[in-house]
Formats: sequence, structure tokens, C-alpha cells
Amino acid sequence: MDKKTEINHVILTGGVGSRLWPLSRKSQPKQYLDLFEGKSLFEMTVNRNRNFADKVMVVGNVDNCHLSRKVMEKSDIPYINIIESTPRNTAAAIAFAAFASHPEDILVVTPSDHIIDEMKNYEAAINEAIGKAFEGYIVTFGIIPSKPETGYGYIERKGDDVISFREKPNQVTAADFIAKGNFLWNSGMFCFKAGVFLEELQLFNPEVYAKSKITWEHQVNGKLDLDLSLDIPSISIDYAVMERSKKIKVVSSYFGWSDLGSFEAVYDYLVSIGHPVDKNRNMAIGTSNYTAFIGMKDCIFVYTDTANLILQKESSQDVKNVYNKLEKAKSDLLN
Repeated sequence: MDKKTEINHVILTGGVGSRLWPLSRKSQPKQYLDLFEGKSLFEMTVNRNRNFADKVMVVGNVDNCHLSRKVMEKSDIPYINIIESTPRNTAAAIAFAAFASHPEDILVVTPSDHIIDEMKNYEAAINEAIGKAFEGYIVTFGIIPSKPETGYGYIERKGDDVISFREKPNQVTAADFIAKGNFLWNSGMFCFKAGVFLEELQLFNPEVYAKSKITWEHQVNGKLDLDLSLDIPSISIDYAVMERSKKIKVVSSYFGWSDLGSFEAVYDYLVSIGHPVDKNRNMAIGTSNYTAFIGMKDCIFVYTDTANLILQKESSQDVKNVYNKLEKAKSDLLN
């Protein structure tokens, strides 16, 4: 008798959220911060997908697996724990989940740090993607853009066919994409049969496939060996498979979505749920202390016990430069 095809929700939790420093640290990355209506982004990801998932797989790392465990125990959901000893990017991370699945199982791969609303539209997009995955396609989710955003990659499409993937554009190019009307934000969510993904990975990036397979075969209770892991090329699923495979389809998605990858995105989300701003649209995050802004507009003040950040909202992408500087200096402020 054939095995029933299972739907596996694969949650990728490897990111540090460097553009949300100092809130997001290596010891408490953004996906685990209880900033969002008393829940973390990781917990919200688990809960929104629990209705369709037969199985949950969490691909994390040695630094954050205890944080994932805490949420999974709170949610009372059994899960397959895949613990990377060192980050090797998304192609390998997803390959581990595929190796841990039956080839006919359908994987719905999501990041753990996105805000999603309009759940009816979200569920419709998931169901459409699962249907296409059953037919043997590798599906990516493209979000109908609401503005010319420079912080996201884009998908150029015709119907559900992908014409090209585009890197994060500058302001002029982003405006051009929106004007053309056939570009979608690249959400970083995917859906496919485990076996189909592995076949395409083996075809287009045999080294990542082979070395991920060896690493997976030597795992102990989901924990991956460091030396074997270091041998795997660090490459994203986009470069390894999505930009090269002939089996790609895109689901145009109408749900509300943000990757909360910058303080500007966090600001917009917090405003939408009633977080206070002053008359000049300035916001304080991380403190209930009275905070006055004088002669400033559209500024964000971020308070933590060990570091503060003050920025113009539109300069949110530049926070990564501060993070990189501190990383070079091996600063404890990143921990």
C-alpha cells in the first residue's frame, strides 16, 4: 500500500536579524523576540501553519535550538529538530529537511520571522501551492507589492510562470517594477515535493546535494557534524535551484506580508497595531519611559539595557553597517 503523502511544514530559523540590532542579538534573534502582541514571530509562524501540517520540521542552529524548543513545548507540537552546527545558507538547510522526509512528502518551507495577515488569502495561497507541488512543480510565493520597496527581491512573472528573479533594486528600478505591473515581492517561501527538490538540487548543484547528503547521513538526533558541514558550499536556494530549474511556478499572493527586515518595517507594523507615535511620527521601541523628540521627524529610538539606537526611519537599511562594524570589532554588544 502506498504511503500517504504528508505535508511537512519546514521552518527556517537560522537568521540573526542584523538590521534589527540592538533588539535582535545572537542570543535572542528577532524571530524569538516577544515584541508582537506578546508572541514571537517564531511562535506566530508555528501557529498559523499548524492546521495544514502533518509534521513540523525546525531547521535551526546550536545557538538558537533551545529557544525553538521552548516555543514548541509551549505550543505542544511534536517536531523534527534539525540542528546545524554552522550556517550553510538555505539550499543546504532545505536539503536536510528534504532528506529527513519521504520523497513524495510535500514541504512547505517558511522563514520564522515574517508577519502575515489576511489568513483567508494566506490559506488560499498555501492550498494553491500544494496543488502545484502535487503536479511536480517547485513553487515560490510572490507577494503583490503595495509600494516600490528596495529591501526585497522581486519575481518577474507572466501568469504563474517565472520570467526572472531580481535582486533588491534601487528606488528608480523598484518604481519601474511597480509601474510594469508583473513584478512580485519575493517572499522566501517555497512548496515542493521533497524528492523533486532533491532531484533539481542534484542536477544544478551536485556538490551541495552530495555534501548535504553525507552530512545528513551522519547526523545524531538531528545534530549535524561541524567538519562535514563546513565542507558544504554556502549558497541560497535561489541561486542553487530557483534561478535554474525549469519546474518553477509562482503563486501570486494577496495576503498581508512583511519580512520585518528593517526598523521601518517594524515601525509600520507597530503603528498598525496601535503602538504610540508623537505628532511628528517619532517612535520609541523597547522602553515605557517618557521619551521626547525635539526638532526631529520620522525618527525611531530603540532602547535596550546595553545599547541604544537612534535613526531616521528611511535609513533603516543602514543599521546593518553598525552591526558589521561591531562584528569586525568582535563586540560583546552583538551577543
